[in-house]
Amino acid sequence: MKELTKTMGLNDCTIDFLDNPAKMLINGEWVSAQSGETFKTINPADGSFLNEIPLAGIADVNKAVNAAKKSFETVWNNTTTPADRASLLWKLADLMERDKQILMELETLDNGKPLEKARYDVDSSINHFRYYSGWATKIEGNTLPVANDSIAFTKREPLGVTGLIVPWNFPLMIASWKLAPALACGNCCVLKPAEQTSLSALYLGKLIEEAGFPDGVVNIITGPGLPTGQAISSHMNIDKISFTGSTKVGRQIMEAAARSNLKKVSLELGGKSPNIIFEDANLDHVFESIVWSSFYNTGQECTLGSRIYVQRSIYQKVVDILKTKADSLKINKGMLNPDLGPMISESQLQTVLKYIDIGINEGAELITGGKRIQGELGNGYFIEPTIFAHQNDQLQIVQEEIFGPVVVISSFDTFDEVVARANNSIYGLAAAVWTNDISKAHRFANEVQSGTVWINGYDMFDPSVPFGGFKQSGIGKEMGKSAIELYTKEKTVWIGLKD
Repeated sequence: MKELTKTMGLNDCTIDFLDNPAKMLINGEWVSAQSGETFKTINPADGSFLNEIPLAGIADVNKAVNAAKKSFETVWNNTTTPADRASLLWKLADLMERDKQILMELETLDNGKPLEKARYDVDSSINHFRYYSGWATKIEGNTLPVANDSIAFTKREPLGVTGLIVPWNFPLMIASWKLAPALACGNCCVLKPAEQTSLSALYLGKLIEEAGFPDGVVNIITGPGLPTGQAISSHMNIDKISFTGSTKVGRQIMEAAARSNLKKVSLELGGKSPNIIFEDANLDHVFESIVWSSFYNTGQECTLGSRIYVQRSIYQKVVDILKTKADSLKINKGMLNPDLGPMISESQLQTVLKYIDIGINEGAELITGGKRIQGELGNGYFIEPTIFAHQNDQLQIVQEEIFGPVVVISSFDTFDEVVARANNSIYGLAAAVWTNDISKAHRFANEVQSGTVWINGYDMFDPSVPFGGFKQSGIGKEMGKSAIELYTKEKTVWIGLKD
């Protein structure tokens, strides 16, 4: 491992981290799975082995939950003040800033994304911890107008033990989206990264330990959905599950939560987001955005505008520009900092190739791409950016989330037509509209069934702005003040004033 990684120009600390067998963080200790079972994490750029990861079973989940519960009851929600929590979150952000290069490299090796794209993810993670550090001392209740012979007020309290289940496409960033508000609100956490991308979460655990968080406040366990994720979702002593991933698994988590202790559930799930371009749009701005809103992170992002609708008068111009830009993207190993890296795994690559075959068989027009890239890229999971043209919204490639670098593009004539087509989806995560007509933009934002709407831009995020979907794209809003509500419960207190 050491000789291989040195040829990549990695930070020495990254090499040392990879050279030691990975362990889980439970109750302030670094441990193996009690069963001794492990699984391999693989570099998707070349299929090479990165590390051996513990496979947590039910016994490990029980141990982590018990540690979190004990810490919540004795320390984190008892002797640790909101100001203490704020200070710890800020210190963690400082340590992440110090070790930014290591976190970037681990994210790139484990996930495959280009190094500079990993930089954005790490910066975003740091910003989330700083933002919620400020919230820790500002979680308030309300006094309520009732009769003069009584007083009523509310207070917001932490939920207790939260189970945080994170996907593989933005491993560190989405872990931070969940950890930062959960900790600011006074909860203890059991974090499970995706089995494909556990490394950055485990390194974050080292920084959490260095920052001085009490033992058991954050526990990081690794493993697949079965048995690890299922054990978290159905655990009787976990008070809330926050999950980001597929709609199919989101349903399973809701079922497990209902069958166990009716724990609270928040879900950020799939998307098939419409990207609407009217003929009066500023096309220079559209063309700056469209390739990234289509193919960013090799298409492995639930918010991407994978359904493009273009008004007929400018349709062919947009198709031509999108094809030119897609064909010019540099695709390579993430450590070489290309435009796009590989897919996460062989199985995800095969899923995307299957959808491309379906699109061709359904009669959609393949504009460009559609093939696996091998040759000098060897055993990596690389695929060409792919564009389909169509006029049939019932096609499988139009209705289903592909989660790869595949977009479908279609023309439209009228406002009412395109709104109806945009809403013709089981998903409602995000949408975008490009127009210089402010009235039209606001009409679209009002009528589209989507949790986030971008006007004359795409993929705009900030820790202060709520994010979450409608319909089968999820339940609840992460980020901003909305996340405080996700990780607290409201208690009402009455006081009688009669003698």
